[in-house]
Amino acid sequence: MPRRSAAVYRRRRLVVILGLILVVAAIGVGAWLLIARPWAAADTTTPPPSSSSSETPTTPETDTTSPSPSATPSGEQTPAVVACEAKDIEVTAVTDAESYPSGALPKLSISLTNKGAKDCTMDVGSTTQVFTVSSGADVWWRSTDCQENPSSMIATLKAGTTVTSKDPVVWDRTRSSVETCDQENRQRAPGGGASYHVEVSIGGFPSLSTAQILLY
Repeated sequence: MPRRSAAVYRRRRLVVILGLILVVAAIGVGAWLLIARPWAAADTTTPPPSSSSSETPTTPETDTTSPSPSATPSGEQTPAVVACEAKDIEVTAVTDAESYPSGALPKLSISLTNKGAKDCTMDVGSTTQVFTVSSGADVWWRSTDCQENPSSMIATLKAGTTVTSKDPVVWDRTRSSVETCDQENRQRAPGGGASYHVEVSIGGFPSLSTAQILLY
């Protein structure tokens, strides 16, 4: 067998060395693939890191309106009106005429004057009114003898003023009594110029004088 040259041996050693280098390189690449696993990023979706920013605190709404202060009374309060006193009230009987022809019926009213310095109240209703018609000492007629449906009415009398009742009481020119209210033929008052006197009281305050009338 012919002896190979040194060049041939060198080429064979180079081939062996290159083979060893490739084997070592292949082993190293495989090991790197097992350790690094570069496909994991494609197979598994890694959630992005959550934001660590802190929440901004919500500022509560503030009611900028404030309740209005309650109204307080200013000035002096009006004092309560008190009941009238007899010393302050002047009561007067009023008639619609001084003389009446035959058949004419006298209409009687009341005049009230508050002579006091302050307003006052009193009941001016028919419940507290009493008209009396007399001839001398003989009482002919009294409004309460046959009164129907009396009523009360509280009124304020202004200081220094005079008021007169609007709805007069009518005297039918007969003698009255509680026993004869339903009788049609009660005794009639004489005429011919006979004189009669009318007086009145209201709320317990009597008139200080009478009103004279003449019947014909």
